[in-house]
Order: sequence, then structure tokens, then C-alpha cells
Amino acid sequence: MSRCTIVSFRFGPTDGVSVVARNWANALAGLGFGVDFLAGAVEPGWDDDRPLTLVEGLGVGASGPPKADRLVEVLRGTDLVVVENLCSLPLNPSAARVLAGVLRGRPAVLHHHDLPWQRTRFAHVTDLPPDDPAWRHVTVNDLTRQDLAERGIAATTIRNGFDPDPPLGDRQSTRDRLGLGTDDLLVVHPVRAIPRKAVGRAVALAESLDATYWLSGPAEDGYGPDLAGELAAARCPVIHASHANRPDLYAAADVVAFPSTWEGFGNPPVEAALAQRPVAVGDYPVADELRALGFAWFDAGDPESLRDWLASPADQRETLLAHNREVAVEELSTRRMAEGLESLLAEAGWLP
Repeated sequence: MSRCTIVSFRFGPTDGVSVVARNWANALAGLGFGVDFLAGAVEPGWDDDRPLTLVEGLGVGASGPPKADRLVEVLRGTDLVVVENLCSLPLNPSAARVLAGVLRGRPAVLHHHDLPWQRTRFAHVTDLPPDDPAWRHVTVNDLTRQDLAERGIAATTIRNGFDPDPPLGDRQSTRDRLGLGTDDLLVVHPVRAIPRKAVGRAVALAESLDATYWLSGPAEDGYGPDLAGELAAARCPVIHASHANRPDLYAAADVVAFPSTWEGFGNPPVEAALAQRPVAVGDYPVADELRALGFAWFDAGDPESLRDWLASPADQRETLLAHNREVAVEELSTRRMAEGLESLLAEAGWLP
């Protein structure tokens, strides 16, 4: 059986890149590959039962680069390597350079979720992503594909894919655990707390709706002190409790907040559409690309429209939610994603 290894800084249950990597793993398995994972770290809750190898030096914040001969050893017998963002963002530049050197001349897909110039703090980085004639580049949006083209790198857009029939969460049990009453409005912000996730805007949305605010991810990148200040200043009830079960998150929610200032894609608005929950979305550039598919999302900066909708008759609310679910199923299914991946690998001659 042909073998594919998926490489990333880390794998975890709620990290967006990890969620997409798992979906790619399922698609690749459906195409006939045996799939395994390679990373610098794995987080609690990662429950994929396919083989996973940890190599020191691949993770974010590693004290030193990975050893090239160790990577060669782990990848021996691998027919295709998929690199999830490790050669895209400079979160561990030495690891990117070592991995790129090991992959020169062999079949590899560099799967780009974000690139340096799309983040202010990385705008000075010019040596990522690397390129090689043997590789293929895939972006999750057209904006990044066009950015790469301007820099002389050809890429294919394959948008993130989603299960069109996700598991139903347990609304009542989840809300009971949070101490919420039947009439309490809950705004869920299903993200890790970092500056671009705009926690303050999400809190302001909950305040304007007289709702409870639930942030379901931990603080990262040294954002803890700022986050503590924002949550302490909130004029609404606040819950900050990590929760890995996405179906339960959306089932418990009355509104999903996603006011980010930048995302390479942004999975939660699509997940909310499939769970038939209203979502208030920020004005990050790729959101416009996704809205063009047909989504009717609320503007995170205009709580009045969302408040009016929440007060509207049930049939009007159901019409909008059904519309958003239909768009997600039609445009962003795992089937459609897998078809794009199959086409890419067939063109390259890499199918099993």
C-alpha cells in the first residue's frame, strides 16, 4: 500500500490546521493511501488512531532544529509527504529549512493555511515558503493562491471540507454543566485566545445581546495577561473553559461569534452553518471570499441586525439557517475537498 505522511508542528483536537489535516487523512485513505502523522507535539484529546511519530525539534518553540537524519529515517518508505503549514509560517524556521532540505526532489504537497506576509509580525520573512520542482502547493483560499502566483509559485486552491452531517451535540447537558438557565442567551467563541481572534469584539457582541460569553480555547502566544484584563472588564457573564467537543459547543450556543481580524480560512462559521446556528463574522479578507459562495452571515460589528433577527418569527430564523447549511453542504463538503485532492494527485501522477 502507498504510504502518505502528514507533517505539522503539532496535532490537537481543536486546532484548525489539525482538524483539516484529519480530514485530508480521511480523504487520502479513501484514495488508497496508508496514512500516518509526524509532528513535534501532540495535544491531549487527539484521538486519531493512525500512527503518529514525534520528532524533537519540529514543534513551535523547540530549543533546536530537528535532525535531518532522523527525519530521513522516519520518512523512509513514505511515497507522499503532506506538510501542514510547517513550511508556511515561521513558527519554527529552522525546522522548515531542515524539512525542506529532506524533501527536495521527492513527492510532497505543501498545504498552506497562512503565509508570512499575511501576518504583521512575520512580514519581514522572505524565505518561506520554499519551493522545488518536485512539489505541489495547495492553498485553502484564492487570496493566498494569487499571492503565491505573484511570487512565482504556482498553487491550487482546495478549500477546507466539512462533514455535511456532523454529529448532534447535547445542548441541555452542556448548558447544565455551564450553569445556564433555559432563557439564558449564550454566545460561543470557539477559538484559541490570540490577538487576531478579537476577544474584545466577541465580548462586546455578548454584552450588546445581554448574553453570556463562552470562550472555549486557551490563551496562547503570551496573550494570557491581556485576555485576563479583557475578561475581567466584561459587562456580561463570562465562561472561559476549554472544551474539545465541537458538536456540544454548537448545540449549546444561541449565537456563534467569530470577529477575527485575520484567518487563512476560518472553520467555525462553516461549522456553525452546518449546526444551524447564527454566526457573527469579522471583516477579515478571506471571509469575503467565503461570503461570495452564498453565506448569509451577520456582521460582528453590527449587533443590532443580529438582535432583530433573534427576535424575529421562528420561520424566518429557520429559513436563514437552512440556507447557510445548504451553502456549506454544496460548496464545502468533504466530498468536494476529496475530489480536488484526487485531481491534484492524479495530475502529478501520485495516486496509488
